[in-house]
Amino acid sequence: MKKIIALSSAILMVIGLSLMNLGSNIAYSENIAADPSDLPAPLTRTEPQTVEIELEAKEVRSEIAEGATYSYWTFDGQVPGPFLRVRQGDTIKLTLTNNEANENHHSIDLHAVTGPGGGAEATTVKPGESKTVTFKALNPGLFVYHCAHPSAAVHMSHGMYGLILVEPEGGLPPVDHEFYVMQGEFYSNEKNLNEPKYIVFNGKGESLDGKMIVSVNDTVRIYMGNGGVNFISSFHIVGEIFDQVYPEASIGNETHKNIQTTLVPAGGATIVEFTAEMPGDYFLVDHALARISKGAIGTLTVLGEENHAIFEGEEAHGHNH
Repeated sequence: MKKIIALSSAILMVIGLSLMNLGSNIAYSENIAADPSDLPAPLTRTEPQTVEIELEAKEVRSEIAEGATYSYWTFDGQVPGPFLRVRQGDTIKLTLTNNEANENHHSIDLHAVTGPGGGAEATTVKPGESKTVTFKALNPGLFVYHCAHPSAAVHMSHGMYGLILVEPEGGLPPVDHEFYVMQGEFYSNEKNLNEPKYIVFNGKGESLDGKMIVSVNDTVRIYMGNGGVNFISSFHIVGEIFDQVYPEASIGNETHKNIQTTLVPAGGATIVEFTAEMPGDYFLVDHALARISKGAIGTLTVLGEENHAIFEGEEAHGHNH
């Protein structure tokens, strides 16, 4: 009897793992991780305009960790989807196309939209179909967008989310570097979205390493979102202090200053700014630290000369987190 129970458990585990890797006809992608340095430059125009955006829902298989593949559902073949940048007062004409090779319906709900469903019902598309929604960006801020086709939690746990920045009139203060990071949870069994197998930045483990490089005295801004679907992120950079935080990505209110760790709710975002004073590798983490073992860690590299008036000590391998 014990052998039968053990065998049944093993079979159920295999079935559970297979649920997130359905679709033998889905194409394989070498890398779905969005480059954190790949985002549009700040806007320089002074008047609102009509902005046309095209996104494609694309289902692909790709590596999530060494030796492990995952069935991703994406916007434009990357996780998170492209960073969208518009201005307060713009009219956005957004077209969503569902790749004809896909197996599922998809949609897009933008938290920057004022209107029923955030655009999701108006953009629900079957494979091979395209639909367009038009909306006005009334409020400045950094907003999550995501697929909301039922079950939205399943679609998001496959990687269907991104950020749209609605710049205020006059834009944000200039900085030397901007980066785009989103945390997300990935599950081995979509019928049990309680215990994620992976919690990672930009869709897979080690996705940020070697791609966030700045120099001493550079000013840095990180647009950070949380695709969820369940957990709050306690966003922290080991060895850095956020000079300014836009709490919950609020633009127009006073920023919080000198912050060690900031909370990013599921389906929410934040903006953090700091100056890189010392060279070295700095670890981005969710400070619910057990999540590091699930992949929630990335590296920011600062190049340049040391300033022993700020910090001096023997270099140690590894880190304390």
